[in-house]
Amino acid sequence: MLLIAEACNPQWVSVPLVGWSHVDALRAVVDAHLVTHPRNRAALTQQGLVEGKDFTVIDNEHIARPMHKLASVLRGGKGKGWTTVTALGWPSYWEFERLVWKRFGGELKQGRYDLVHRITPLTPTMPSRLATRCKKIGVPFVLGPLNGGVPWPRGFDDRRRAENEWLSYIRDFYKILPGYRSTRRDASAILVASRDTLDQMPGSCRDRCIYIPENGIDPRRFGLTRSRSARLPLRCVFLGRLVPYKGADLLIKAAADAMRRGELTLKLVGDGPQQAELQRLIADLGVAEFVELSGWVEHTQVQRVLADSDFMAVPSIREFGGGVVLEAMAMGLPAVVVDYGGPAELVTDTTGVRVPIGQPEAIVAGFKQAIERFVAEPALIDRLGAAAKARVDTLFTWSAKAGQTLAVYRWLLGQSDKPDFGMPFPECAMLGREAHQAGSMREPATEAMTG
Repeated sequence: MLLIAEACNPQWVSVPLVGWSHVDALRAVVDAHLVTHPRNRAALTQQGLVEGKDFTVIDNEHIARPMHKLASVLRGGKGKGWTTVTALGWPSYWEFERLVWKRFGGELKQGRYDLVHRITPLTPTMPSRLATRCKKIGVPFVLGPLNGGVPWPRGFDDRRRAENEWLSYIRDFYKILPGYRSTRRDASAILVASRDTLDQMPGSCRDRCIYIPENGIDPRRFGLTRSRSARLPLRCVFLGRLVPYKGADLLIKAAADAMRRGELTLKLVGDGPQQAELQRLIADLGVAEFVELSGWVEHTQVQRVLADSDFMAVPSIREFGGGVVLEAMAMGLPAVVVDYGGPAELVTDTTGVRVPIGQPEAIVAGFKQAIERFVAEPALIDRLGAAAKARVDTLFTWSAKAGQTLAVYRWLLGQSDKPDFGMPFPECAMLGREAHQAGSMREPATEAMTG
């Protein structure tokens, strides 16, 4: 398999870590060669991969560097304007794929690779010129998991503007970019990671869409489990950037009464432009002695923070994947999330609490109700946390996801029926046929088929 992951780095977080984790898991079950960016070279080499044998770097810095500088100026501040950053990444990625074809097109035509899988970028707005080129030579092309495009909920325009997300008002402009239609038309399979991503897919390609969430858990990174039974005062943790759409201020307001009664403490892990505002809010509510602003914590140390907590609260009003939710669940913590976007598809009623989306006041009330429920019955936290850990161990380890991806490969290579791993909403049963158990698919394919 030829795996394309422009963002693929075990030393970073977010999309680069997702790219690396998926690639690393797939390398255990298929004969794979990785194509990536030079920025990942050192980290991959430290993992024991050999350049030229295990991976190839494609250098598009002549375009990527100036576009990155331009995006840094136009985004309006660190951690803001992500739609702008994504849009300005289009020219450099288009060049990246042109160079990938220049390097590997001949080998693909010769049948050296049975299949091409583009793992990153994750955004559904980034077209691929390789989909059509692979189709023309008879090599299956897999796209995804794709995730993104969660609409801004009504009533949060102030937060939208504070994030400098002015370009999000015309986000659908990407549908007129070169390659948008051909990518969806010519991809052999499209892995979708959320309901919102599926909603963006034209009806003509939905029979080729398969649900696989983007995030997973590496047990080697999360070997600890929650180290205490829930008891008063409960320990709540928030993990994320301190920016308006993450909603840390909503959480502080929801938790204030329980904190003033001495029944709850809150740890905010992360930093960002909202920090000063949050400090003022904490002082105004009179809860400073119950709130800890921990600042940024290295990802390798996150599990230690989680192990000493009772539950996680994620009041984000526009979250795509929700990797921190899986990390908490893997540690045995239930999560309280907004029932909107990615986290709502990871948490169930038996593993956490989903608060209905609404106006800010309604979200505050919903989180307050969940907190008061935990305060009244701390043992509920332990029951939900145990179920959350079991859910992650069964469905969301990277080895399980590699098994799911392998099942997709086998379907495209004519070795099995189309897999269906289920989706967290009933109307999407149309996407699959008979279910396959991922755990039975982790051995390498014994017979390869050429293009």
